[in-house]
Amino acid sequence: MKGNYGIKSFLLILIIGLLTYISIAGLEIPGTEINIERVADTIRYGIDIRGGVRAVLSAPADIDPTEEQMEAAKAVVENRLDFQRVYDRTVLLEKSNKRIIVEIPWRQDEKEFDARKAISEIGMTAQLTFREVDETKIDENGYLPLDDKIILKGNDVKKAAPGADPNTGMVFVSLELSSEGAKKFEEATGRLVGRPIAIFMDEQLISAPTVDEKIAGGNAIIRMGGANASEASKAATDLANTINAGALEFKLEAPHVESISAILGKSALNVILYAGLVSLILVGLFMLLYYRLPGIIADIALLFQIVAQVLIISSVGMSLTLAGIAGIILTIGMGVDANVIIYERIKEEIRAGKTVKAAIDVGFDRAFTAIFDGNITTLIVAVVLYMLGSGPIQSFAFTLGIGVLLNFVTAIAISRTFLRAVSGVKPLRSNWLYGVKGGNKNV
Repeated sequence: MKGNYGIKSFLLILIIGLLTYISIAGLEIPGTEINIERVADTIRYGIDIRGGVRAVLSAPADIDPTEEQMEAAKAVVENRLDFQRVYDRTVLLEKSNKRIIVEIPWRQDEKEFDARKAISEIGMTAQLTFREVDETKIDENGYLPLDDKIILKGNDVKKAAPGADPNTGMVFVSLELSSEGAKKFEEATGRLVGRPIAIFMDEQLISAPTVDEKIAGGNAIIRMGGANASEASKAATDLANTINAGALEFKLEAPHVESISAILGKSALNVILYAGLVSLILVGLFMLLYYRLPGIIADIALLFQIVAQVLIISSVGMSLTLAGIAGIILTIGMGVDANVIIYERIKEEIRAGKTVKAAIDVGFDRAFTAIFDGNITTLIVAVVLYMLGSGPIQSFAFTLGIGVLLNFVTAIAISRTFLRAVSGVKPLRSNWLYGVKGGNKNV
């Protein structure tokens, strides 16, 4: 391996090895804040695999909600679940009984299996409020709410979005208020200049920005702090998502909460994981025996694709269903397909008399269009399924979409880097090593 391609290949092998180790065993560095758990302990499995919680949500007894209010409440519950990345769920509105039926999976780190606590932690019964606070009443979490000093409720906010000033780089959350909310906010900010207005989810303090001036017109911004722009940007996104998910006109109650059993259970998970492992081994052997040296490279790239895919799923906290695992296995075949197209092109160029180096370059260039077309059409399908589907369908679409993107990166970038590196070593330019009969011609 010579030059930049050799260095890049060495670094890629280190990265793939490190990611593989992290996914299997995790990573903890003593004396630092780095503590990454292994994938098996962090992936949240769906209801079909691990079971979960079933809750009946309704308005308080003294409130008779309209059909439109219940539809809005259902949308808020779904938004909150989206914010928590709980895609394997069921959210049904019983219009006749004016109640919402929700089923969600257990968290991966769940130890107590307390159904009511799980519903509480997901925040589905909570109500967002903007309140005045008594600045003399502060506990370890910050300001305490004043129940009789509510300025805005969640449904007074039409939209919240993170943003940044292009000139100063200041990160903020922009608020667009309803007409009624704008009136209430203008009056409150006129009285509270220099004082905080706190944002609560029920009794939990979310943020407490200070009022700089009277705000009229229904639009406002919340300036974000943070040690750096990245932290401030993440905090702004989280705050905007929390505000958008809190537009309930009344607080939901959960009179009935219970645990539900897994539909298929871990035995089904073990079967599909075993099938995936066998498929991976068989595909790897085929690539090795048929394409030889490029086959080894394809197997390394495929390992990176799978490891990166499960790490992404684990890091975003998405609930993984059996359909989602099927999506991962499907992308294994797609990843191999892309490499097969490339390697067949390379073999054709070698047979036509080109050197191995030239055949690699031409093979990748000519295969690019076919690979791009195949991946972009599959990606479109994944996006449509994710947008229009729900529960297991979204899980499948998410894993399929991530797999397609990684497949494109591994086939075009990683495989090419490795092949260019090994083609720089004379003993590795033999036509036989690339699956072409003819000994050491065209080296």
